[in-house]
Amino acid sequence: MNTVINTVQAADNGVNVTALLGAREALSAAPQAAKFQWRATSNWMHGTHTKTTIGKFFGLGEEHSHRTDFSFDTDHPTIFASEDIGPTPVEYVLVGLAGCLTAGIAAVAQNREIQLHSVKATLSGDMDVQGILGIDGDVRNGFENITVTYEIDADASREDIEALVAQSQKRSAVFDALANPTDITVVVA
Repeated sequence: MNTVINTVQAADNGVNVTALLGAREALSAAPQAAKFQWRATSNWMHGTHTKTTIGKFFGLGEEHSHRTDFSFDTDHPTIFASEDIGPTPVEYVLVGLAGCLTAGIAAVAQNREIQLHSVKATLSGDMDVQGILGIDGDVRNGFENITVTYEIDADASREDIEALVAQSQKRSAVFDALANPTDITVVVA
């Protein structure tokens, strides 16, 4: 789905690349300000239903709040004797990966003056639930693999579009967190 059009009109994908590049330059000069802490607070509701809220985060040396708190419900499907009130937590992992990679594609396209017309990501994650259910201790609890398939319509060649996706993948925080081990500490307060 590639549309190649020669045009002198500047690309407008809705990303303020000037501000992003300015932030990169400023944070290069002040690396301590680049230390961020993202937070979520989760409350058990009933059964396997949990409500998680995101509101505050730390960055640029101080506390910040989003314009509004964001709430997310998670649950499990009825086939697992649950009420199916929200997506499963692992489905939210796919949402996070899709959002991070796609935002990166838009930012890189804007920086490279490539006009996007549509970007669609389809994600699938394979999982054997024998691990989660304790049936087989040799089976991993998490995803065995995740596949991300993009359909991108842009004023660019296939090679340029592939380069957009590769650069987004290279800079994606969620891709990195999933592809590389992350230290996780769980504490009972």
